[in-house]
Amino acid sequence: MDAPSNHEQTENRHSTETTDPPPRMTKRQILTLISMASVNFSSMMCYSILGPFFPNEAVKKGASQTVVGLIFGCYAVCNLIGSLIMGKYIVQIGAKFMLIAGLFVSSGCTIMFGLLDRVPEGPIFIALCFVVRSVDAVGFAAAMTSTFAMTAKIFPNNVATVLGCLEIFTGLGLIIGPPLGGWFYHSFGYEVPFMLLGSLLLIMVPFNIFVLPSIEANPSKYSFFGLLTHIKILLICFIIFTLSAGLGFFDATLSLFAMKTFNLSSGYVGLIMLGLSLPYCLASPLIGYFTDKYPNSRMGFIVTGGVLTAAGFCLLGPAPFLPIHSHLWLLILMLGLIGFSLGMTAIPTFPEIITCAYEQGFEEGLSTLGMVSGLFGAFWSTGMFYGPTIGGLITQHLNFEWAATVQGAMGFLAAFFLGVCSLCQRRNQRVQEDSQTDESTPLLNGSGPQLHMEEDCSDLT
Repeated sequence: MDAPSNHEQTENRHSTETTDPPPRMTKRQILTLISMASVNFSSMMCYSILGPFFPNEAVKKGASQTVVGLIFGCYAVCNLIGSLIMGKYIVQIGAKFMLIAGLFVSSGCTIMFGLLDRVPEGPIFIALCFVVRSVDAVGFAAAMTSTFAMTAKIFPNNVATVLGCLEIFTGLGLIIGPPLGGWFYHSFGYEVPFMLLGSLLLIMVPFNIFVLPSIEANPSKYSFFGLLTHIKILLICFIIFTLSAGLGFFDATLSLFAMKTFNLSSGYVGLIMLGLSLPYCLASPLIGYFTDKYPNSRMGFIVTGGVLTAAGFCLLGPAPFLPIHSHLWLLILMLGLIGFSLGMTAIPTFPEIITCAYEQGFEEGLSTLGMVSGLFGAFWSTGMFYGPTIGGLITQHLNFEWAATVQGAMGFLAAFFLGVCSLCQRRNQRVQEDSQTDESTPLLNGSGPQLHMEEDCSDLT
């Protein structure tokens, strides 16, 4: 009687397992999503408002095109240093405290940046721009590093999907920031955009204190250099560098190029930047969901997106050696292509680095996720320094068309190297699988010495 009852219980258990609905998000996960979305949205708005009007305002204050690029670039350098430090010591500092402190620092710096128009033009204005932007970069690094790490910790099986959904709010911040900042600047002057958005970021501090869950973990014995010893991780980081370099290049050069070439105002330049942000915002969640469902497709998305981004940059100006003239519709179309391809490339990179780190033997936990987040932020910041600095330098000595072409060539080179590395890795895996199959074939076929011994034994009987 026991056996049938156990069998029935097993069948009942299997039937309930198959009919149960998919698990819903826990309260902790919902609160984390709300918090991360608010951080991404408010931070990106404060970051993106500079593009339409600050380069022109800085030139009026005595800064050259190269100095404007350096002002954007110093933000990236300090973000690089901050990302490495925060990623390494996220466990000791605490992920929640790091995020809240970063928001508070960024909000204060945004408000202070709005007061720089009262500073005398020349060296004093330029020096204070460097100081405020540098401190703001450290706060932004703390907030973003903890955001990536906590998201990957709380959603370990859906990292790309969650990041893709959060990128909707990142994209909204990038979409709303430039036109809103350009409109406020055109209507009310230099100070109002920074005051409003800095206050919005400050409101996020008590909100996240209440909403954000706390995460405890143990420190790791590994370092960033252990991650970079893997050639695939290094090439993915090169891809991240080229993506951020392209965005940084736009910050320092696109508004001046559009104003000069097409006689546009700062408000219309902000609207043009929608062509970059809107496709990225729409593509990110779809790509995140697909790459989580089919993890083997990540490398294909990264490489294909890198090639499309490179093509978009070459046609943006367009390149001087192409028999095409510059048109406003072509500029907007290529910005849309770059925005879509950025989503294809950027979203799968973070979960792919995490997968490679675990394959290398890194322990699963907040410490490793913090280092991956710091590494991601460091290379992103390096590109944000290179893009406006070198892009502004090339634009000043040559023109925007050549600067965009150089950026596109670098993106194509990164995608090409990563594609070759991925093909070689797959080939090695197939060779190993074939060798393992060949070794196990005699046992599966029943051939070899064992079969002859069985025949001899049958003859003896």
